[in-house]
Amino acid sequence: MARKPPSPPSDSRPSGRKPAAATDRKGPPRPAKGSSKPGGKPGGKPGGRPARTPAPTPAEGASPDGDRIAKVMARAGVASRRDAEKMIAEGRVRVNGKPIASPALNVTARDKVEVDGKAISAPEPARLWLYHKPSGLVTTTRDEQGRRTIFDALPEDLPRVMTVGRLDLNSEGLLLLTNDGGIKRRLELPSTGWLRRYRVRVKGAPKDEDFAALREGITLDGETFQPMQVTLDRQQGANAWATVGLREGKNREIRRAMEAVGLSVNRLIRISYGPFQLGQLKAGEVEEVRPKIMRDQLGLEAETPPPAKPVRRVRKPRNS
Repeated sequence: MARKPPSPPSDSRPSGRKPAAATDRKGPPRPAKGSSKPGGKPGGKPGGRPARTPAPTPAEGASPDGDRIAKVMARAGVASRRDAEKMIAEGRVRVNGKPIASPALNVTARDKVEVDGKAISAPEPARLWLYHKPSGLVTTTRDEQGRRTIFDALPEDLPRVMTVGRLDLNSEGLLLLTNDGGIKRRLELPSTGWLRRYRVRVKGAPKDEDFAALREGITLDGETFQPMQVTLDRQQGANAWATVGLREGKNREIRRAMEAVGLSVNRLIRISYGPFQLGQLKAGEVEEVRPKIMRDQLGLEAETPPPAKPVRRVRKPRNS
């Protein structure tokens, strides 16, 4: 029987492989542990499992969890995110006793946040309301021309809210309100693609084919309007009613599109925004969306629920 050739001396190594502690590297030599095992990786554990990548170190003064401080301030009803960031820049905000100069900071429930020396309240759970906006109100917090805004007409016991999108001065119908900036952004994103439906009254006696261009999409002054869903409903005296659906909300989009095909809008009512319907809500009324419905429609996780039963509110007229 042929004998096996003798094993090579213990200090010999296969050609092409460097010693684990190579002398041509800068700095201290690399440990040899695990580097010469079959299937292993340099610096890994025996048996071929690679070493874990260390987690990045958060910036000084930042918290790796929690929410941005401007969001926390907004949820606590202090101010909008934009105004909260201005307060921070003005040095009016302290976290755990120390003033901060940048909104790029996450805070948790363990942190103490103070504005002008007063601790802010705990953030409210995310909430959503349906509001029947009357015609003649501006959808903004303040108006440079001194016109009445929706915030002048909302019930006084409503917490600080933001509008989801807008309805112009002469438009009416469904306007969504929320106390949460994340929900506002989610509902306004074009990628959401939720259909918004309107009842539109136009002057004249249009025919169904007059809306063909709107169904295909038009371009006005270099701005492209996506195809609309248009249904001619009925003629009513000198006017006609149509139902219009669109998936974006450009400024005065329906009015401008109707003018492009020779029609003038004299009434516009939003009747739905995605799955949320105006229904029988009367002008000026506000109704809270049930927490479960809101979570299901927006894909949110459960939070501490607000009052379980929706309450319909109407602002009481002020004494003249």
